[in-house]
Amino acid sequence: MLAGLLFALHEAEDRPGTLAATLPFAAATLIEYQARLLVACDAAQIVVVVARVTPELSGALARIARRGVAVDAVETAADALARLHPLARVVMMADGLVTTEGVVHALAGEGGDALLVVPGAQAAPAFERVGGGAAWAGVARLDARRIAEAARLPDDYDLQSTLLRAADQAGARHISLRIDDMALGHGIERRASALEERGRAVLSASMAVRPSWFERLVLRPLARAVIPLIARRGIGTPACAAAAGGAALLGLGALAAGAPATGMMVTLAAVLLAEIAGALALFRDEPLLLRVSRALVAVAPALAALLLGQAVDHDAATTSARLLALGAVIFAGVGERAAGAAPRRVWWGTPPGYLALLALATLFGWPSLGLGLVAAYAAVTLVVAVEWLRRVT
Repeated sequence: MLAGLLFALHEAEDRPGTLAATLPFAAATLIEYQARLLVACDAAQIVVVVARVTPELSGALARIARRGVAVDAVETAADALARLHPLARVVMMADGLVTTEGVVHALAGEGGDALLVVPGAQAAPAFERVGGGAAWAGVARLDARRIAEAARLPDDYDLQSTLLRAADQAGARHISLRIDDMALGHGIERRASALEERGRAVLSASMAVRPSWFERLVLRPLARAVIPLIARRGIGTPACAAAAGGAALLGLGALAAGAPATGMMVTLAAVLLAEIAGALALFRDEPLLLRVSRALVAVAPALAALLLGQAVDHDAATTSARLLALGAVIFAGVGERAAGAAPRRVWWGTPPGYLALLALATLFGWPSLGLGLVAAYAAVTLVVAVEWLRRVT
């Protein structure tokens, strides 16, 4: 059984009275992000060491519990020992630690005590020194016996440091932190301003799953700018998803009413908002809202293209625009299925990208040309993806 041991003790350096663990980070709070990494490694229990429970911390712990793990707030090692399973593998993360899922996964496996370390000469000031000229990089795998050893000491000992020393003296294995993990923002941070910047980097990295030009040029910069504001204001994912759905209905309604330029731009805004809602849902572990957001991102561009073709043909008394729209939707839909099994190239099309091109063409008064270009673009993406699949099968 895997259990997580987190700490919410230190105040933010630039926000007196606020715990560093409850500072906004990547659409939630830092401690929620830490818990998310542990849950991704199949942790069944999370114990949080606290000195006081603030309203922000209480809310964060309640949201962590909704992810299906047992959550306990404790003040001493004896309390932690009483909550933890005696055979649990404990992954301890430092107060204020920012890291990645890969780092936590490397420490969450089977085995005895292990410490993530960096050379002492390269260590940040917040990294505690351990034996062998190394410094602890904020993640450790502990045997539950280390908690028992700490419980026998006076309560005024610093529990995090005590556990670290106990593991090191017991011969814990040292696992070196990779340079590329440092480049991804691994470190201990207790300043709100610096955490916000690290959160933007994490959000940007999370959107690299589909590295298309649209995600790189539009979505990632938008997410880096907007999501921290949403987190600071405490705006919920349901509100963002509902706003995206409402905007999509307005945009599609405008298209149906014969206002193509307005309808396309509003629908594009709705899709961007749905992408933001999906990123929020991903970091807040809200799978239903994530599925809803992704469905809106896929369906709204298709409906917009079909309604645009209908509007163009209605004015011109032809059927060519409708045929182009239908072809674009078919090519794009099949292309998305094929591209899902292939390594996506930067230039390949995606539904939001198709919609953006179509919205720009419509805004400049060339809706038929836009439909033709999008249909051709989707067809080329489909052909290349299918050819790649043929080569590997």
